[in-house]
Amino acid sequence: MGRLTVLVLRVVLAAVLAGALFLQVVLVPLLAADLAGAGPAVRAVRTPVVVIVVLGIVTVQVCAVCVWRLLTMVRRGTVFASRAFRPVDVVIGAIGAAAVLAFALGVVLAPGEAVAPGVVLLLGGAGVLIAGIALIVLVQRTLLVQAVARDREAATLQAELDEVV
Repeated sequence: MGRLTVLVLRVVLAAVLAGALFLQVVLVPLLAADLAGAGPAVRAVRTPVVVIVVLGIVTVQVCAVCVWRLLTMVRRGTVFASRAFRPVDVVIGAIGAAAVLAFALGVVLAPGEAVAPGVVLLLGGAGVLIAGIALIVLVQRTLLVQAVARDREAATLQAELDEVV
């Protein structure tokens, strides 16, 4: 991966982290205030909705930090090592948690007249989509495991060849 690509990805990740922080500090309190001023059906789900939104933002932040760490490993040329598994596992967990949060938001909003049934269906679809992304990252983790094994095997074969020569 080239330097320019790593730099662009870091700029994007920094923007994501700054945007997530803005959401947490400015927009989540505004959301809570708007929900408090709504009707009784909406006020009943105010706390769970705000908690789910905050936790969803945290999952995005966790993923961004882990991808930043992986980019650092790529830049140093150390991504094909066992140390790379931890951030990838955390990303998989965070994406899985985001899928659960999407389903939870649908469950919280389903009863009553707070939102239309189509919104609940959309949240269920979003949960399935997010879970699919977690599965894609899990497949990529498996590919990383195979690449690390091949790298170790190549290093062992190179060491044996060096002994022979």
